[in-house]
Amino acid sequence: LVPVCPLSSLFAKENLNRMSEQQLNLYDRLINEPSNDWDIYYWATEAKPAPAEFENDVMAMLREFAKNKKREQRLRQPDLEYLFEPPR
Repeated sequence: LVPVCPLSSLFAKENLNRMSEQQLNLYDRLINEPSNDWDIYYWATEAKPAPAEFENDVMAMLREFAKNKKREQRLRQPDLEYLFEPPR
């Protein structure tokens, strides 16, 4: 489950440890099946509609995350150490 773009990387850092197995599988499909990372970005920011097969609770979570309601600075991808941290 290595994310491919800054948005999905930051989303993963914040959410992977609390996602169910089903959600992890949906997220894995989302970041691995589309051939263009920009598609994921456009779907998450609602610039373009997502295909029906990616309309699920993980896409809803990603869309909510993309709104950045806390106005966090998101200029670079996180280091990957978070993948090796114990669950919270």
